[in-house]
Amino acid sequence: MKLSFTASFISLLGLFADAQTGYEIPVTIRPLKNQKVYLGTYLGKSTILVDSAALNNESAGAFKGTKKLIPGVYLLVSTSRTVLFDFLVGDDQQFSVSYDTSMPGNTVYKGSADNEINQVYSKFMSSKLKEKKIWEDKHHLAKTKADTLEYTSAIRAINNEETDYQSGIAKKYPASLVAFLIHAMKRPVIPELPIVNGKPDSLFAYRYVKDHYWDDIMFNDDRLLRTPFFEPKLDEYFTYYVTPQADSVIAEVKHMLLFARTAKELYPYLLIKFTNKYMNPEYMGLDKVFVYLFENFYATGDTLLLNPESKKIITERAYNLMANQIGLPAPPLNLTDTSGKIISLYTIAAPYTIVVWWDPECSHCKEEIPKLDSVYRAKWKQLGVGMYSINADEAHIPQWKRFMKEKNLSPEWQQVYETTDARKSGEKNGQPNYRQLYDFHVTPTIYLLDKDKHILAKKLTLEQFDEIIKVNSKKVSR
Repeated sequence: MKLSFTASFISLLGLFADAQTGYEIPVTIRPLKNQKVYLGTYLGKSTILVDSAALNNESAGAFKGTKKLIPGVYLLVSTSRTVLFDFLVGDDQQFSVSYDTSMPGNTVYKGSADNEINQVYSKFMSSKLKEKKIWEDKHHLAKTKADTLEYTSAIRAINNEETDYQSGIAKKYPASLVAFLIHAMKRPVIPELPIVNGKPDSLFAYRYVKDHYWDDIMFNDDRLLRTPFFEPKLDEYFTYYVTPQADSVIAEVKHMLLFARTAKELYPYLLIKFTNKYMNPEYMGLDKVFVYLFENFYATGDTLLLNPESKKIITERAYNLMANQIGLPAPPLNLTDTSGKIISLYTIAAPYTIVVWWDPECSHCKEEIPKLDSVYRAKWKQLGVGMYSINADEAHIPQWKRFMKEKNLSPEWQQVYETTDARKSGEKNGQPNYRQLYDFHVTPTIYLLDKDKHILAKKLTLEQFDEIIKVNSKKVSR
């Protein structure tokens, strides 16, 4: 297996070393001679190289360091960056490894109880995997329900054997790295569904898994990052067991980060992971999570983790998002219409208001603005939706007026722009411009406001805005 190794785990951070007694791991890798091999490991989803060793004419070398390695899963990597095998590095970091590329299953460890336990464990799990493969092959040939039931029962029985065996290893060697890894990778086993009012509780499985997902896991344990399965498990948790609403996500992120605070690697890794994820989130409104991280972590001193460039990016991004969070009052806009009259956004009396920035020279706007007008005429006008339409380029005033005329845009729209004098005056007085206040960087950009000019939605498709207006209008009419 050939992997891509990185020199550091993320551009914003450096690695944190644990200054203890050091490590020494002699290796013999036959038939490799007179060449370098590398010691790799995991850092979340990434793999990194942490040391190298020169093999002599007898295929022998040693990894040595004065600072102890963080325990976890490590990789023996060839000169060509191909992973030869993986092994465990626990608290005892004075042991030897012998490996022959012609007999990959016969690695010999001396002085490493963790690897000896893991060899027995891996052998058992491998045998169960082969049994499952036999049943999977049979399942493909199943012709009756009885055949399918037989397969299902057999696989369930094997899974139970695996679970029981893992529990036995963890109980027999509770302080071992193998026990830690078993706890880190396992998923909750759902018990039989309880009966509520004569029916199985359909939400029980979800609640049970969520409540027990992190059993036996401590978020201040740096060893989690030295495994290939912690970060995928974390991503799975946020995908399937955390509601994609800002307050729900914030509660989870807060819990994890506060518990991880004393971890030298895991804490900054999680902080940066969540920062990257919610700086430009997948779902509308989750940028509130990023603002929360900035206000409660970075703004209180955790910018020390960042290099100057990253600190600047995160700070500017936070300030661009603070004023336009879902539920907040929309920042005031007082812009000039085609006749030179100043029109305030807050003077529009409407149950909903669309605010749209566009440029008559933008090819995408040339398609979207007429579509927006069509939706307005067909549906929104009769609902009393207000339209505050902003030409985002003061240099394109003639083109703006010509486009409105040629496309026969609805006369009910408030068509406005920011004059050059108004822009320069704001800059001179140090006032934030609407690009910052509304996080506006591309055209078209659209916001939906409620009757009090609070932000209901932003940066969605026309179809999504239409659905939100339709749903909210039904709620009001009830």
